[in-house]
Amino acid sequence: MEWSDEAIVLGARRHGESGLILETMTRGHGRHLGLVRGGAGPRLRPTLQPGNTLQVGWRARLEDHLGTFTVETQVSRAATVIESALGLHCVSLLACHLRLLAEREAHESLYHACAIILDGFDNPLASAMQMVRFEMALLEELGFGMDLSQCASTGSTLNLTHVSPKSARAVSGEAALPYLDRLLPLPGFLRKDRPDRAIDEHDITAGFRLTGYFLTRHVYEVRAIPEPDCRRAFFHTAMRRVAMPALAADVLQG
Repeated sequence: MEWSDEAIVLGARRHGESGLILETMTRGHGRHLGLVRGGAGPRLRPTLQPGNTLQVGWRARLEDHLGTFTVETQVSRAATVIESALGLHCVSLLACHLRLLAEREAHESLYHACAIILDGFDNPLASAMQMVRFEMALLEELGFGMDLSQCASTGSTLNLTHVSPKSARAVSGEAALPYLDRLLPLPGFLRKDRPDRAIDEHDITAGFRLTGYFLTRHVYEVRAIPEPDCRRAFFHTAMRRVAMPALAADVLQG
């Protein structure tokens, strides 16, 4: 058995004296592990860092074996990622999210979304927005997607402002009024009727609250696992980065 594919490095652990078991998210073969012989050595160590995109070749005698990887660098991001607290939290959170999926199950859209986030992680507002979208897509892939196409109560496709925590369906502003304390705000960047609206930290906060609610309800509580610490760390680091330019402008004006 053998194949070749693009893969984003999620992590690695030592195996024997010089080998590494490499954990990757591949474009066509899902989250996949493989042994890299000599991977702990100085020649391959920079290549096998989380966040890098590789061309990998996998080979095994049987399909269900661990198998071995050969690797070649395609996109080297690790050096930039590890220099930034936001980058470290970003790649850690993506890895935690992808580990919720079954191994060797293809999710090509998530693979591409992961690459987009890693390529643009240094823009805190944009990367936080993309992470919310990634979590939305992850919930969809896990079978717990939200229906934001129309109001669950009126059928309207306009002025969708909230999401029902019970049905995971959108609710319009008018229908939401009597139940505001029971509904989850829908951030503007997820509203199809307001595609050009500028986003801010309030939208990001609403987005993380929204996806966090359904991840907790359908994934973390059911599997008896905690929300990963890096999720909150990523969010808070991104929001601090967003606030810094505004703070600097206030100081200059003062």
